[in-house]
Amino acid sequence: MIGKKERLENRLNAYYRAEMAVLSGQSYKIGTKSLTRADLSEIRKAISEIEIEISNVENGGKRRIFRGLPRDL
Repeated sequence: MIGKKERLENRLNAYYRAEMAVLSGQSYKIGTKSLTRADLSEIRKAISEIEIEISNVENGGKRRIFRGLPRDL
């Protein structure tokens, strides 16, 4: 059985390949047929989200928030 981190890494690698495909050519025609690839900004947004998810899985799903309170002593 594949773990959650491995599934996320597989998805991330697929998005990296998609990003490279879009960078090499957004659209092209072969004869009468044309192909337009996905929007680069959407791919990069998904990459960022998956990287955050992987980071959360590696940290045990815990988000760390630190807050400081200024004090006048």
